[in-house]
Amino acid sequence: HFNEVVHTVPMLSLGNVFSEQELSDFDRRVRDRLETQAEVIYTAEPKLDGLAINLRYEAGVLVQAATRGDGSRGEDVTANVRTIRSLPLKLQGSDWPEVLEVRGEIFLPRAGFEALNERMRLEGGKTFVNPRNAAAGALRQLDPRITAERPLAIYCYGFGQLSGGKLALSHSASIARLRNWGLPVSPEQQTVQGVAGCLAYYRDIGARRDGLDYDIDGVVFKVNSLAQQEALGFVSRAPRWAIAQKFPAQEEITVVEAVEFQ
Repeated sequence: HFNEVVHTVPMLSLGNVFSEQELSDFDRRVRDRLETQAEVIYTAEPKLDGLAINLRYEAGVLVQAATRGDGSRGEDVTANVRTIRSLPLKLQGSDWPEVLEVRGEIFLPRAGFEALNERMRLEGGKTFVNPRNAAAGALRQLDPRITAERPLAIYCYGFGQLSGGKLALSHSASIARLRNWGLPVSPEQQTVQGVAGCLAYYRDIGARRDGLDYDIDGVVFKVNSLAQQEALGFVSRAPRWAIAQKFPAQEEITVVEAVEFQ
């Protein structure tokens, strides 16, 4: 059993696009709403196939970690998240907001996944189907000592409640401040110009996808200017200033070896 947490700022979903034309349509809607013909600057980063988490720091100290749940209510998994070695329990520096909620994605790197499954095989346990299932199982352990044995990682990419201080004027600069405070962020994050820059980034990450040490299922693009984000606003369940361009489903050939009828 995990205690329920009500998110002060809802954890929204992202809209999805699956083609270059759909991404171009998204960019056109952004520029129409901003009433500009100029190319928009976006931040771009891989869309991790993990579990969304909300981290709440008060006076620089991690006081709560909650799952996304239904977007309005999640579960308190603070004890388990504290075991992630790359996540600071106290922020570096001293210029952070009094209350800082950071959104991120918890995942299991591929190397850690293979090592975990090998250990489970040696111990006669059940192996995991994929890294996402293994990460989800680790995060929902009632005994944090079991979670601590799983090599979980996290990248931070967004924000919830902020009070008692400001971050920056752009999303990329805000993420840079998280990095300076010791929070892990994606090394693949870039700023790109216009839809052409977005498509170039998407193709580049797609070509390098199999070489990354974690599973991804697409790329996330966000309008970089926070003032423009505020002007664009939200629809009911998603921001108008962000979109996920998904990769096509991966396919493999398999052979049916036998069929048993009962």
